[in-house]
Amino acid sequence: MTTTGSQITPPATTSQAMRNAMVASQLRTNAVNDRRVVNAMATVAREDFLPAEAAIMAYRDAPIPLGHARWANLPMATGRLLAEAYLLPTDSVLLIGAAAGYTAAVLSGLVARVVAVESDSALAAHARAALSGHANVTVVEAPLHVGHADGGPYDVLIVDGAIPGVPDTLVAQVRPGGRAVSGIVDDRVTRLAAGRRTDGGFALASFVDCECVVLPGFAAPKTFTF
Repeated sequence: MTTTGSQITPPATTSQAMRNAMVASQLRTNAVNDRRVVNAMATVAREDFLPAEAAIMAYRDAPIPLGHARWANLPMATGRLLAEAYLLPTDSVLLIGAAAGYTAAVLSGLVARVVAVESDSALAAHARAALSGHANVTVVEAPLHVGHADGGPYDVLIVDGAIPGVPDTLVAQVRPGGRAVSGIVDDRVTRLAAGRRTDGGFALASFVDCECVVLPGFAAPKTFTF
């Protein structure tokens, strides 16, 4: 194990072993059954997308503090969301809650294009640097509830955290027929939900109660079908 200043980073062989353990104990046992998602999460070094002081915690089955009152989502929660999005290699994805860049890095190998939105300046800068080798990922600093309409319409909306409901501003950036997955906060309980935008409207249906980090900046929408 190497130490640089305040950073403690596991050696590559240990890191791969921890990723394998994450896949076996956190993903496969919790219905993350999309082989492409599992393989991507088994490959991407999560510690590369965390603040230096948090790198040693990269594969814990718990939220990881990122500073600025933000947390990295649990691998299982992120994995379930990605699996339920039914990602295609041709997809254009709007990712809300880029945090330090990990989920965008996983998506980079699964889809054609990722626009990752992050509201915190320090996290956005960290993600942009960590993702510098991922040509199909664009990190946008903006309020999470605003998204990035200029890059739309998107095939998939992924909210990598829990919010009270998906606002109309984000729904409007998904093409008709497009998919959406998100964590949902419901009376202090967090759930994962999936749905589609159709010509007639938009709705999400929960598929599992699950610990999921709560994202800032969202208010409960006036109209939301759950």
